[in-house]
Amino acid sequence: MTGFAGFDASEYPGDHVVDWLQANTNFRWSGFYLAPAPSHRDASWMGKRTRLAAAGWGIAPIYVGQQTIGPGSRNSSGPQGTIDGADAAALATRAGFPPGTCIFLDLENGKPFPPAQKAYVVAWCAEVSRHGLAPGVYCSHSFAADVHAAAPAARIWVFKVSTTAPHPVPGPTYPDNHPGASGYAGALAWQLGQNCQIAVPPAPGGHLTVDLDTASVQDPGAP
Repeated sequence: MTGFAGFDASEYPGDHVVDWLQANTNFRWSGFYLAPAPSHRDASWMGKRTRLAAAGWGIAPIYVGQQTIGPGSRNSSGPQGTIDGADAAALATRAGFPPGTCIFLDLENGKPFPPAQKAYVVAWCAEVSRHGLAPGVYCSHSFAADVHAAAPAARIWVFKVSTTAPHPVPGPTYPDNHPGASGYAGALAWQLGQNCQIAVPPAPGGHLTVDLDTASVQDPGAP
């Protein structure tokens, strides 16, 4: 069984590029960065939800919260999870997402899953739910089971990639493997490629750098 191919990009690629991708590739959904968030300030996706939904795109809202590695804000704790959960809900509402939409909390680290981060995730998910939205978590396949055990209601989007170095990936048909093959059988979605350079004639230079994803449903964020 296969899934539904999708992509995510830190910055919105532009209306003409997104339209070309829909017409010329097998992408059926995209990530959507809620911003400004603690570890993602670019707000170029905000304001595009109505256009994307009207065109038939599935959408997975992403909130890049507190981190334990890399750039961004590092303040994982239960109280901060409550603050950030409320912030994520407010941003989703501002972007036009309806009640029940699933928002994915972005965790960039691999193992371990330290107690402070666990408390942050649990509080974030509870606060998102309190605001009438559904929680999700994007995390490494290596500790996805631990995340799901801590937050059983969360939809899980895992990452498991062979390289993080920029590299070309041929298209226009992109991987649509079922997320269950990701290393975590309970995954709803799987990021299986990072920094993938795909040919997109209307993009600057004729190519676009994206992360490649696949999901078991066409719209991972749908209520």
